[in-house]
Amino acid sequence: MAKLKETVLDPLSDNNPITVQVLGICSALAVTIKVETSFVMSLALTSVLICSNLIISLLRNVMPSKIRMIVEMTVIASLVILADNILKAYMYDVSRQLSVFVGLIITNCIVMGRAEAFALQNPPRLSLVDGFGNGLGYSAILIVVASLREVIGFGTWYNYQVLPLAYEGNGLVILAPGAFIIIGLIIWIQRSVIHKVEED
Repeated sequence: MAKLKETVLDPLSDNNPITVQVLGICSALAVTIKVETSFVMSLALTSVLICSNLIISLLRNVMPSKIRMIVEMTVIASLVILADNILKAYMYDVSRQLSVFVGLIITNCIVMGRAEAFALQNPPRLSLVDGFGNGLGYSAILIVVASLREVIGFGTWYNYQVLPLAYEGNGLVILAPGAFIIIGLIIWIQRSVIHKVEED
């Protein structure tokens, strides 16, 4: 039970995929203009991460090591296509806003990294929990960044007006440099809190 708890909680702080491992930064910059798109992207990536970890773990003892990366990519790509089609069927407008970024989950370092580093060495239950934990850690940062960008940039949160209508918004945070600044500040704050120092 302690191992399961650690596997879920570790990616939320000490080993967060974005702020500590610095993975998945591209999507953190691209889809965080609004909370709605960030939330949907978080759901899509977390679902793919959980399912891919589980499937790779189930296949780990029968998969030839020479083709393991091809198998992993096939599993991940199939799950991403499924997630993308579900979004197009049930959330078409958000799917259009996310554009190619759901499809790019295939190349997201977090998904492939967890398959290689964790699912190949651990049983299905633990791998599923690891996928959930890392998805949660990724989602938390995405939602925080999107919340700051939407509130400061538009005066809204999840499309609800939270600042006075007279507020004109801040154009910088809507652009990529603003996202870089916010993510950089979050990384700095979190690493200061957990006392994470890069070794030379």
